[in-house]
Amino acid sequence: MTDSDDRVRADKWLWAARFYRTRSLAKDAIEGGKVHCDGQRVKVSKEVKIGMEFTVRQGFEEKTVIVRALSEVRGPAAAAQLLYEETPESAARRAHEAEQRKAQNLAYPDHRPNKKERRQIHKFQDSWKD
Repeated sequence: MTDSDDRVRADKWLWAARFYRTRSLAKDAIEGGKVHCDGQRVKVSKEVKIGMEFTVRQGFEEKTVIVRALSEVRGPAAAAQLLYEETPESAARRAHEAEQRKAQNLAYPDHRPNKKERRQIHKFQDSWKD
């Protein structure tokens, strides 16, 4: 972690905070419009300052985080979590959306049918053919 006087690029900070595995992935996400700062699209070279609010979209999830510390060095995950704080609204929204996605998948079984279950399915299907 560095002092608040130092300058950190947005792609380096996102990489150090472990939102993306590589700096090039962070750069691609920024250029693709998946990262916003205070409601505005970000450029890769944007200087990150403590207190800024970033919205980061990763797959289905969208996190809103507030910058708490700066770092250009990628460290362990425990240190990376100290660089930002997720807003309570964001955490609640992500939990709700995850719950919704899980509810949509209830139609799909948890496992593939075994041999006995396949026989029962075929027997049931054959009874409807007559």
